[in-house]
Amino acid sequence: MVEFLGSTHRILQDRFGTQALADRIEQVAVHDKVGTAEKAFIEGRDMFFLASVTADGQPTVSYKGGDPGFVRVLSEGEVVFPSYDGNGMYYSMGNIADNAKLGLLFIDFETPHRLRLEGTATVSHDDPLLVDYPEAQLLVRIAVARVFVNCPRYVHRYKRVETSPYVPREGQPAPLAVWKRIDGMLDVLPEGDRDRVADAGGTISRQDYADRILKGDV
Repeated sequence: MVEFLGSTHRILQDRFGTQALADRIEQVAVHDKVGTAEKAFIEGRDMFFLASVTADGQPTVSYKGGDPGFVRVLSEGEVVFPSYDGNGMYYSMGNIADNAKLGLLFIDFETPHRLRLEGTATVSHDDPLLVDYPEAQLLVRIAVARVFVNCPRYVHRYKRVETSPYVPREGQPAPLAVWKRIDGMLDVLPEGDRDRVADAGGTISRQDYADRILKGDV
């Protein structure tokens, strides 16, 4: 496994007297394989935060959501998740092509509990597992570098109100994203989305969309 703590970490640990503590936590909590309990936790989540890095070294983070189990642990050293329809930028997916290093943060806000996973990723548009994910465009496979559980003491407790209606499911096509109905977007939409605007209720203005966001009606 790649060295977890470097010289810059040690400087801060020395300043605050935590080097022995840090070494003990690394020894007992950080490892390079997904264990049974961690597999169950990961596959039980319906969301996670994905950290990727741009070609010029700028870190960024995004939210990924789906039904519980949309992130799968194929083995103790490999994890996969789908990339669904988004805003057309393919920002995270493109980042992987430039810098394959990823970080994933899984959180259970009700318990609470959280887990970090880091690794090296590949993206495929013809992976055989894509058929298991309705409407997925790409599949990301991650070779696990390290997994570790974080103390959840600062995680605020929240309860999920409802599942997003946009999560793709077998035999249940996801509705068109509301922002794709903004009149200034119509001419640049992919043809398949453009053809769905009328059936979704027609175009709306940017202000209409802004108002919907504030009301949670998206």
